[in-house]
Amino acid sequence: MDIKGSVALVTGGASGLGAATAQRLFDAGASVVLVDLPSSGGQAVADELNGRAAAGQSAVFAPGDVTSETDVRAAVGTAAGLGPLRIVVNCAGIATPGKVLGRDGVLPLETFSKVIQVNLIGTFNVLRLAAEAMVATEPAATPLGGPERGVIINTASVAAFDGQIGQPAYSASKGAVAAMTLPIARELARSLVRVVTIAPGIFETPMMAGLPQEAQDSLGAQVPHPSRLGKPAEYANLVAHIVDNAMLNGETIRLDGAIRMGPK
Repeated sequence: MDIKGSVALVTGGASGLGAATAQRLFDAGASVVLVDLPSSGGQAVADELNGRAAAGQSAVFAPGDVTSETDVRAAVGTAAGLGPLRIVVNCAGIATPGKVLGRDGVLPLETFSKVIQVNLIGTFNVLRLAAEAMVATEPAATPLGGPERGVIINTASVAAFDGQIGQPAYSASKGAVAAMTLPIARELARSLVRVVTIAPGIFETPMMAGLPQEAQDSLGAQVPHPSRLGKPAEYANLVAHIVDNAMLNGETIRLDGAIRMGPK
């Protein structure tokens, strides 16, 4: 499916993987709607993109919380108002750590629930409302044959498979995102909508930037090849390929340099 001329909605679009994805899709000719919290730098990202927009192209910041039906409906409506919504990328997420039995006692249930709410419920909230808008569009022709209405790309993590000590909530949330990929892809196939999930390894993100440089270097050295942290642009490049390659559907793709996380 062509990126050029499509409309893309990207959550977590103010920074990290989401910002890189919005930039990659915009540079390929899509209009983009960036969804992130009102306190984020989403407007600055949109302004920067609009500074190099081609004719008929625009970037819009839609402040909101992915767990809010009202906010997400508004963002999807904004995207649909720009043209056919063909691409949705779910990058919004949190990674609050916590052991079941930690130094300060048992893990508070609200800590676990919050991670599930943002990473899983938020992803599904965006997916369901975006799918509703996608199936109302006219199918688009694809270069290699067969029409498509759109593609929804979710973000899991290698923690879905190699979760470390202190990651029960994060691993559970990302494991669930991976697990729902195939059944939803099977369901939406009749509507000509694909669903694919990316499971990144250790990437340069704002969460990672909070660690000391020595810790970042140590984590990067654990990646077999290339022995470094992943770049957000590499995630964005995979998003672009998924959009382009119609045979990618119902799959969770590890993007991790062959790392397999140790217990801690």
